[in-house]
Amino acid sequence: MSYLGLDAKETSNTVQELNVLLADYHLYYQKLRNYHWNVIGKNFFDLHEKFEELYDDAKIKIDEIAERILTLRYQPTSNLSEYLEKSNLNESKSDLSDSQMIKNLLDDHGTILKQMRKVVEVADKGGDEGTIDLIGAYIRELEKTSWMLDAWKMKTSEQHKPV
Repeated sequence: MSYLGLDAKETSNTVQELNVLLADYHLYYQKLRNYHWNVIGKNFFDLHEKFEELYDDAKIKIDEIAERILTLRYQPTSNLSEYLEKSNLNESKSDLSDSQMIKNLLDDHGTILKQMRKVVEVADKGGDEGTIDLIGAYIRELEKTSWMLDAWKMKTSEQHKPV
């Protein structure tokens, strides 16, 4: 680890939080697959495509998080049972309305964002700019995706707050 110039103890703390985020992303990914397969109704075409876009993105992030853990010279969690144990998220039923699916995803986004901010906070204590940079970009992207999903569920009578 000396080649990175990071403190081993602080890096260990960062990796613990990254492994929780990795578990969160695995449950999020599977939930997106579930929704992609099981969405029905008038919004089928839009949401079927959107869920696929989101799970493709989640799959990339899963790999990048695991590779960041490996870069830090630790082993990423890689068992489903451990993901279920570590994750802040819960599995989802398949027979939900499209609106409930979006609500669940937005709730999950809030939970994932909270974990991402925790990773950044712990990485900052260890001077780990690489992890901060990676997760900072994820935060920005997930906030934008959350805004878009929230806009999807808004009624046209609802408005953004004026300045």
